[in-house]
Amino acid sequence: MQLDRATGWFDGVTRCPSPNFNARPDGEAISLLVIHNISLPPACFGTGKVQVFFQNRLDPDEHPYFKDICQLTVSAHLFVERDGAVTQFVSLLDRAWHAGVSCFQGREGCNDFSIGIELEGTDDLPYTEAQYAVLAQLTRQIRGAFPQIGLDHIQGHCDIAPVRKTDPGPAFDWLRYRDSVQIDEDKA
Repeated sequence: MQLDRATGWFDGVTRCPSPNFNARPDGEAISLLVIHNISLPPACFGTGKVQVFFQNRLDPDEHPYFKDICQLTVSAHLFVERDGAVTQFVSLLDRAWHAGVSCFQGREGCNDFSIGIELEGTDDLPYTEAQYAVLAQLTRQIRGAFPQIGLDHIQGHCDIAPVRKTDPGPAFDWLRYRDSVQIDEDKA
């Protein structure tokens, strides 16, 4: 798994292009990484429904929960499944629609300057070893390509949209994750 900095796509991951993206504002530097969680239906894993959802193909008759969300047009840059499999929906260079109404350090509209990674999970179920390992690999490469993403610029969805969102939730081990993604200049 290797990030092609020229295109913003990772090699060695599944590509599942989403129509739910657009260009970032001119001159906007990528300076924030947002960690999310998702599972469809809620707390069901390995269904393939996240991929379908991010492509606007969710069948509202397939599950009662889907009726409430099928009209949404959302995406993330990356999705990490329970077994560590990675799917990329949007180039890191483009604006994915993952943060919604959000604010970080006084700046509204975090989609403009952030990358969104979804973990397959829920707020309350522990994430897997494979997810932490792959998330660390992705994060180190993202931070290498976008040096404005310091450790303090890695946030949960709950941090940038606290009234609306709770993910990645209390089950996410921030200390473990942050320790795994430090790069040399952080340690100095």
